[in-house]
Amino acid sequence: MRQIVLDTETTGLDYRMGDRIIEIGCVELLNRKLTGQRFHRFINPEREVEAGALAVHGLSNEFLQDKPRFGEIVSAFLDFIRGAELIIHNAAFDTGFLDNEMALQRQAPLERVCTGIVDTLKMARELHPGRRNSLDALCERYAIDNSGRTLHGALLDAELLAEVYLAMTRGQETLLMELDRPPADGFHAVLPAERPPLRVVRANAGELAEHGRVLEEIGRESRGNCLWQRPLA
Repeated sequence: MRQIVLDTETTGLDYRMGDRIIEIGCVELLNRKLTGQRFHRFINPEREVEAGALAVHGLSNEFLQDKPRFGEIVSAFLDFIRGAELIIHNAAFDTGFLDNEMALQRQAPLERVCTGIVDTLKMARELHPGRRNSLDALCERYAIDNSGRTLHGALLDAELLAEVYLAMTRGQETLLMELDRPPADGFHAVLPAERPPLRVVRANAGELAEHGRVLEEIGRESRGNCLWQRPLA
């Protein structure tokens, strides 16, 4: 299974307002392992970089002036990603910009070049609802060193995202490995025919009284809507 972890940097936030891509960074995963193969280009956007975007990635107009235009790197980019599954954080943002660049070069959209697109932001929100799921937050959550990320950079962010993706999906990998692993020396574990009886620990009088007090407090706070005080139907 070939996967490409991808990130971009742009002149601004909206390609529909004329913003363009100024950096693409990609790293390759093959069977869930980093291969060391990468694609990285800075791109002359043929327009000014907005001040807000410059503060995020630090790529100035002067730095980008002598870089190739997207049309000059598109063939190499397509050769690198063709036939792979793309892994992108907040995929709608990057794919919107990339499909716009493709259209300007009369190229097919990404969905016709790649086998699929995985949005790690959507995946993180499902795994960690209600929590921050930025790339920095995920690096902290999964103990991935991002100390070198003082500014956003497409290649660095793609490398960090690859580590985050592998960490987020490691449980799936472990389960598959356990299912596929043959028993050592022909030994098969034998499960007990019957489970041992469960030990029942009953609440004492003091614990029951405290439980009742807590329910009364919940009932007052909820104005009589405490579910645990309602009689069973």
